[in-house]
Amino acid sequence: MSLNLSSSVLSGPLSGVGRFPRVRLCHGPTPLEAAPNLGAALGVELWIKRDDCTGLAAGGNKLRQLEFHFGEARARGADTVLVTGAVQSNLARLAAAGARRLGLDIHIQLEERVHGAGPLYRASGNVLIDRLLGATLHSFPVGEDEVGADAALEQLARALEAQGRTPHVIHSGVNGPPLGGLGYVVAAAEVAEQARARGVRFDAVVCPSGSGLTHAGTLVGLRALGETVPVYGICVRRAARRQCKRVQGLAAELAAMIGWPAVVRAGDVDVCDAVHAPGYGRLNGAVREAMAMAARREGLLLDPVYSAKAMAGLIAHARSGRIGKGQRVLFIHTGGLPALFAYGDELRPWFANAVEHPQ
Repeated sequence: MSLNLSSSVLSGPLSGVGRFPRVRLCHGPTPLEAAPNLGAALGVELWIKRDDCTGLAAGGNKLRQLEFHFGEARARGADTVLVTGAVQSNLARLAAAGARRLGLDIHIQLEERVHGAGPLYRASGNVLIDRLLGATLHSFPVGEDEVGADAALEQLARALEAQGRTPHVIHSGVNGPPLGGLGYVVAAAEVAEQARARGVRFDAVVCPSGSGLTHAGTLVGLRALGETVPVYGICVRRAARRQCKRVQGLAAELAAMIGWPAVVRAGDVDVCDAVHAPGYGRLNGAVREAMAMAARREGLLLDPVYSAKAMAGLIAHARSGRIGKGQRVLFIHTGGLPALFAYGDELRPWFANAVEHPQ
């Protein structure tokens, strides 16, 4: 179903979002689709918010976030954008595409988050698209040093300024205002309106929780709209205790930014790291099974880093009873399809004989 987002949603409870400059890059609203075959296998009524279909350069959730970062960059008169992320960063790919769409130069800093990755990981997927888009690539040798990565970007920005450029730095998740989270405040309004149009109410929402911006923005948006549905964040980068604190901080800051301080309570932030091991960008049996189940039951492709881990978490919640039988569940598909090809060497032998594990 395609519909226009009602102006009353963003001019009412979420009117504070309008105070921040925004550049429209997404195709939207993105589809809200039922997934009856996969849902039946899990004993739930499953719906998918198809944010893998945001459009530009293979799409994905980061494009929603970048609309506000590019809004700020344009407001400041920038001619160059700088961004940091993992080697297979979806944010970097979409930042490069957005920059080209807007006539800006783009510098990408690639962090070494996945140790021992092979040559395919370093040359295919998002990296290949980065190069196709003509991004200038830089390397940062550490994978879990957000402060250091941002400091390196700032140093690069100063060098560009000395060359007469006007750079704009998109900082890592917690080292600047969480502008990107506003994209998922908007997405929450989109979901609420689509659900209302279909006459459905969700019992649970499941999304990946990495930078925390998608998770926190969705939670803030839903709570500001009066929706009390639990939002389960599935950890893809760090352990649950650290991630919970991170999302709580981001949610509090986002809520204050749009004029809804204290709308998210501490107990609202729910994160699970049961399928996270052995770490960011690393595969496990639950992730492979989630990829196979989604593909073979729905024709739905999941990336191994974010959306497949989130689906693996949803599957675990359904099997454990955390999500009850027959409940109506919304899965936020964050995209990331190009990264699938970067993991071909790891996936190919497993999927040659893959079978789903019975409950």
